[in-house]
Amino acid sequence: MKQYLDLVRLILETGSWQDNRTGVRTLSIPGAMMRFDLLNDGFPAITTRKLAFKSAIGELVGFLRASRSAADFRALGCKVWDQNANENAQWLANPYRLGTDDLGEVYGRQWRAWPAYKVLREDRPAQIEDALARGYRIVARIDDDGHPAALLYKAVDQLRQCLDTIHRNPTDRRILFHGWNWAQIEEMALPPCHLLYQFLPNVARREISLCLYIRSNDVGLGTGFNLAEGAALLSLVGRLTGYTPRWFTYFIGDAHIYENHLPMLNEQLSREPLPPPRLEISARIPDHAVTGVYEPEWLERVEPDDFRLVDYRHHGALSAPMAV
Repeated sequence: MKQYLDLVRLILETGSWQDNRTGVRTLSIPGAMMRFDLLNDGFPAITTRKLAFKSAIGELVGFLRASRSAADFRALGCKVWDQNANENAQWLANPYRLGTDDLGEVYGRQWRAWPAYKVLREDRPAQIEDALARGYRIVARIDDDGHPAALLYKAVDQLRQCLDTIHRNPTDRRILFHGWNWAQIEEMALPPCHLLYQFLPNVARREISLCLYIRSNDVGLGTGFNLAEGAALLSLVGRLTGYTPRWFTYFIGDAHIYENHLPMLNEQLSREPLPPPRLEISARIPDHAVTGVYEPEWLERVEPDDFRLVDYRHHGALSAPMAV
């Protein structure tokens, strides 16, 4: 994980101190990138401390299931949402919070059930017919600036659409999903940090790559977690569509280190990185490249135990408080 340690050094050497909503200062830089070759260089797991791999995969599985409760994530082995659900003062006072452990319309809710609406005038029936053919349904008749209109709705499964496009039209350059839904930002315990995922199949080589854009990244705690999730998601998508995972490119808008994370990161910088592990996905999840059968419903069937790091060697565990 030399790239990760190089990013930490870059922030320490060139970053500037900034205040933020958490009350804990950050040393920050604008714009950062890392690029990993999953085929030849292994899985991008941090080795200068122990990666909370099971927790990261538990969170990913929760996203795949469109979970909005910290209790669901805990049941999957991930406790990172507990504080945001139950200790974040702004969220506790938010009228959209539905009670203990509720997180609102976070991440997976947008990934798997993005709420899409259309207002179409009744005197334009071809538009309404097109929308109905695309899976929308009429939920109300309304007035649109003096014109009778129909209000239509559907829940968009963005991730499933990505897999379907990889399967049917892999040369498409629009295979992406994101979580930044302006209409529901106020309904989330935490607006998405990792918010834009773009899949890029290479038909000639039967490889698939992923570009991930993160608007704001806690490099001390969040980066290693998000790297593991993104690489695991790419590997799962490749498994279900018959492509070999290749390049994982990781972009950060605001890359920052919290002041109280400096001791942990300085200790990591003193440690020598170890060889990367490899990811093994359970044989029970069908490999499209072997079966030739497209089974995207496995997005909902996967369990945290279906992912395992092989030959993962790491230095001792380190911890630091999460800023909420």
